Amino acid sequence: MTDERPIKAIDSTVNIWTKEALAGRPDRKNFYTGKMRVNVDMEGLSLPDMLARMDAAGIEKAFLVAAKVGQLGHPACYHVPYKLVADAVQAHPDRFLGIAGLDPTEGMAGVREFERAVREYGFIGGHFYPHWYELAPDHARWYPFYAKCCELNVPVQLQVGQSMIYDESYPRRSVGRPITLDAVACDFPELKLIGIHVGIPWTDEMIAMAWKHRNVYISTDAHSPKYWPASFVNYINSYGQDKVIFGTDFPILDFGRTIREIDELGLKPVAKRKLLRDNVLKIYGLDGGA
Repeated sequence: MTDERPIKAIDSTVNIWTKEALAGRPDRKNFYTGKMRVNVDMEGLSLPDMLARMDAAGIEKAFLVAAKVGQLGHPACYHVPYKLVADAVQAHPDRFLGIAGLDPTEGMAGVREFERAVREYGFIGGHFYPHWYELAPDHARWYPFYAKCCELNVPVQLQVGQSMIYDESYPRRSVGRPITLDAVACDFPELKLIGIHVGIPWTDEMIAMAWKHRNVYISTDAHSPKYWPASFVNYINSYGQDKVIFGTDFPILDFGRTIREIDELGLKPVAKRKLLRDNVLKIYGLDGGA
């Protein structure tokens, strides 16, 4: 008998968008409302308002990213304080979980701060953008963070694929080719690596890495489902149904629209449930497993 109850989705990549979070960010309204087409009414979105949007879309939980976007000191760069995200999680522990941004230029001080975020704030993993530092995922400066993730038994998310130009005064090279995860996965076979942003335009390369390595996964965030490559949809619906997790990179993608577009893909019920919920629970050890 088929279980037709609505799937309570879990969004693996969400940006906190409160006034407090935006206060420390550069003004990128032209980028977000222009190329990325983010609605202007998202500015300064309170946590209750975000939860209402999640509820309307059928999203039970969201992983909030305390993002570290480039090395501090340049006006295009910013860091979301771990404490800000930790406070949001503490206020709504049944709805939010924290993900810690990583900055390779911080060295071992950053590694120790990351460990505190996991041990003291209860963050469940790491997150970073290779292009903001123009350091590919297999660069040595990321390795201390990978080692710490293994020690703490937490996954790490990292953007793969093309990067955008967020600030014209600070263009960054697209260094996150999915193939660079190959060396990392070989060096750290127990590390759970999640390539976020689908890997576009190298999606097939990202699929190859997830197919090759037991602990390499893919997140669907930042790219609208109706524009996902056909090979990616087929992967989710067939031999890759245990390897892909749902994400929006909210507010880049709207919660409701993203869920509706996934509904329109015609995925098999089992594959859809794994995508929206089951896989992320297993990967992050939130299903009662290790």
